[in-house]
Amino acid sequence: MTVTAFTYTSQPQRVVFGPGSLAQLGREIGSLGARRALVLSTPEQRAQAERVVELLGPQAAGIFDRAVMHVPIETAREAREVARRLGADCAIAIGGGSTTGLGKA
Repeated sequence: MTVTAFTYTSQPQRVVFGPGSLAQLGREIGSLGARRALVLSTPEQRAQAERVVELLGPQAAGIFDRAVMHVPIETAREAREVARRLGADCAIAIGGGSTTGLGKA
């Protein structure tokens, strides 16, 4: 068996968890050096995305609620264009795999 040598460097991670954590979201955006977040969701999670936008106030650039499984390239491009148009400099993914995948894309 041949083993290929490699080096893996991971980005630092920060997890904020517990009751009231969502109220700290605005501060977390600021700690990243960001100002306006595009909130990502599926159509079914729109109400949750709206709650986050309400909490963020002016730190929210808007909502992109068209996340779907397997992140089609067209969806990623559309979300990127919406973020550009709204002046978003970061993204918040609400929900599970579909929105998380879109956020990474």
